[in-house]
Amino acid sequence: MKSALLMFAALLTALPGCSSNSQIYRDQPLVAKVETGMSKEQVEQIGGPPLSVTNRSVEPGICFDYKLTQPGHQHPFNVSFDDQGKVDHKSFMTCAEWSNTQQKARESRSAGGGGGY
Repeated sequence: MKSALLMFAALLTALPGCSSNSQIYRDQPLVAKVETGMSKEQVEQIGGPPLSVTNRSVEPGICFDYKLTQPGHQHPFNVSFDDQGKVDHKSFMTCAEWSNTQQKARESRSAGGGGGY
């Protein structure tokens, strides 16, 4: 219960930044057009080649790092793909930050005993 509360608090802390980023970059093709289930090729047609491609460390798959730019603003953005090569996540953070977030979530689930599922 305690870990779930901490994860909820962390999520609430991150939301204001995500909300403003999504407003600033909402017209960027990667933000506006990339959807869950798209292939790597479809994402590259929309956003071009990524700055870097990394293997995911928590769940099988890969992650594309991009940098979004608007006048006066720059922000990292990642598109993450499952082991079938389909988009399963995108967010305003680097692939490394996304991996750390996934690792912390996994650790908090295992520390909490798995919730009896």
